[in-house]
Amino acid sequence: MRNLLLSFFMLIGLAVSAQEKKENIIVDGLKREFITYLPAGGGNGQAMPVIISLHGRLGTAESQLKFADFRPIADREKVIIVCPQGINRSWNDGRGTPAHNKGINDVKFINQLIGYVLKTYNADPARVYVTGMSNGGFMTSRLACELPDRIAAVAVVAASMDQDEGYTPQKPTPAIYIQGTADPLVPFAGGPMKRGAGGSIYGHEEVLKKWAIADGCDNRAIVAELPVMVNDRTSITKETYNGPNGIEVIGYTVNNGGHTWPGGTQYLPKAIIGSLSHNMNACDVIWDFFKRYHK
Repeated sequence: MRNLLLSFFMLIGLAVSAQEKKENIIVDGLKREFITYLPAGGGNGQAMPVIISLHGRLGTAESQLKFADFRPIADREKVIIVCPQGINRSWNDGRGTPAHNKGINDVKFINQLIGYVLKTYNADPARVYVTGMSNGGFMTSRLACELPDRIAAVAVVAASMDQDEGYTPQKPTPAIYIQGTADPLVPFAGGPMKRGAGGSIYGHEEVLKKWAIADGCDNRAIVAELPVMVNDRTSITKETYNGPNGIEVIGYTVNNGGHTWPGGTQYLPKAIIGSLSHNMNACDVIWDFFKRYHK
């Protein structure tokens, strides 16, 4: 009878539906909005990891939840997903974005947001991760530099890190950078940004080496060509810098890939953003990386 009751209550827990909640906190007198996705079944009493997912320029919290769709992973692995909303649909990553021009302190916002999630939900403070694409990816790089005690690992898609904005890696942080060689908006080789918020950025190889040095990794990466699963004229090259205590810095070069989220959607025509690769599911790759790390 006791075992039957235990099974019954476990099934009830699993049957609890996932929740999407629109929430807000006040930071510097501004109402800062975000969406919290609580997985189906909750954490079954266990503290859950948190993925903060940052939209790109002109994106929204709602679109990011669907665009970088971690929800199936969240339900399966019991992960809290948080998608914040940037001011004027942008983030102050240090470059000339609308949020930057308004003097918005997005580092403070994300820091307080993490505190809110940890206080409000059954979230694990040792397993808070941040990812983002484009402007959200640049913001992720900044957060990794400025909130290293809060964040266990980061993943940056279709972005890099600005060379001139005064932030740099402070403490070892596991990191992934996913970048397309044919990205028309964020130059793979780095240098001056000709469109958007401007700035001079590190190239893909440069940012990997910068983090590898900060993380105490080997000087040389292990390079592997991943299998081509779909004939969409893209392929993936993986570079892994191994560091102490299992820390890794990993770069995924999406050969012929554009300003896109691999495995996602072709959200604008190829003439504008380049090609989407189906030879990698960025959400799966990112989560497989994140779940290895805790503070």
